[in-house]
Amino acid sequence: MPHVVIIGAGFGGLSATEELAKEGFRVTLLDRFPYNTFQPLLYQVATGGLNPGDVTYSLRYFAARHEGVHFRVAEVVGIDHDHQEVICGDGVRVAFDYLIIGTGITTNHFGIPGAAEYTMSMYTRAEALKVRDTIFGSLEIIAGQSDPNTAGFTTVIVGGGPTGVEMAGQLAELKTQMVPLTYPELNPARLHVVLVEMTDHLLTPFDDSLRKYTLQELIKRGVDVRLNTAITEVEPDRVDFKDGSSMPVDLVIWAAGVSGDPRVRDWGLPIGRAGRIEVNRDTRVMGEERIFAIGDASVIVDNPLPQLGQPAIQMGKFVARQIARLHRGLDTQDFSYHDKGIMATIGRGDAVLQMPIGLKMKGVPAWAGWIVLHIAYLLGGRNRLQTLINLGARYFGPRRSNAIVGDVLPTPKLRALRGMER
Repeated sequence: MPHVVIIGAGFGGLSATEELAKEGFRVTLLDRFPYNTFQPLLYQVATGGLNPGDVTYSLRYFAARHEGVHFRVAEVVGIDHDHQEVICGDGVRVAFDYLIIGTGITTNHFGIPGAAEYTMSMYTRAEALKVRDTIFGSLEIIAGQSDPNTAGFTTVIVGGGPTGVEMAGQLAELKTQMVPLTYPELNPARLHVVLVEMTDHLLTPFDDSLRKYTLQELIKRGVDVRLNTAITEVEPDRVDFKDGSSMPVDLVIWAAGVSGDPRVRDWGLPIGRAGRIEVNRDTRVMGEERIFAIGDASVIVDNPLPQLGQPAIQMGKFVARQIARLHRGLDTQDFSYHDKGIMATIGRGDAVLQMPIGLKMKGVPAWAGWIVLHIAYLLGGRNRLQTLINLGARYFGPRRSNAIVGDVLPTPKLRALRGMER
């Protein structure tokens, strides 16, 4: 059987691997990390609700469960188109009959000065842990000051999409529920959560009624929501806005946009908007016969799809079927996306959900659906069980919200303050 190489073990890469294994193809799965990360729940890791192991899954174990599948940790640095080989950073070349690229996304800072240097994102396990340790480490430093009640901590979240909304809502709950009991030295009123969005609404893909509901619920939770507000520069302790004003900050979390993996730009492939690989309707890269691109890494030129998990999952299964058709001498088909809806959680007992059939839900029913769906899509029974336990402890246990914490990682401002106090 032909050898299929898949770069990237995200939603698309794993769904393609499973389908190809069923068809009997030989598959080599390549990824920079030895685990798959369930990105929709990384914000829970960043706020101490879940352990990183709850949302990661061993790729070697995944490969062992599928006949004909081999996994290798590799940093791909290029593609030898003439010899049909993937070039790895350690010098190893992996030959392929067909290649699937599903490298996913990275943060898009839109060229704003200081954004790349002085903000944090949450698209990888390491990034989520850095956010978590910065938040809780900073609280520890403030609580240890001689007069902690006079100190404040301001977190600015940039971007009013699902990630920004979910992060803002969770931080607001930590401020009101966890801090008063776990950090009695601190004055919760001095902890500020600010959500900045450059347009006039949150959650752009959602119905306007759900957008307004989300805005109201965040404000109820104490989030300072600033719409029609664009950031022009980020400093270590300050953000500047387009209207000429500034705000002192301790932490800036960037959730304003994504782009394709910058490594792909050097692989001799057609790159479209936001750094995504341009593909035809059959998901083959434009100008290529045996190279496909799926999920967030790709863009169907005449039919762009949202950068969500479902398009990636469906494209992964689809591309496997197209390779099987090519192997049997048949023509490829056009990809058709089945919209299964969108959702975002606001906080405990609160979420918004929108289905393509016109169904809209908010509050507890939408939140219950959010929990069920996210646990169902996790890989591995142990991960599902552990996530259920930890989310249960966060949302249904005592209101102490016993957060999962790690190392003390202070912000530049607090690092300087700690040095002065010493």
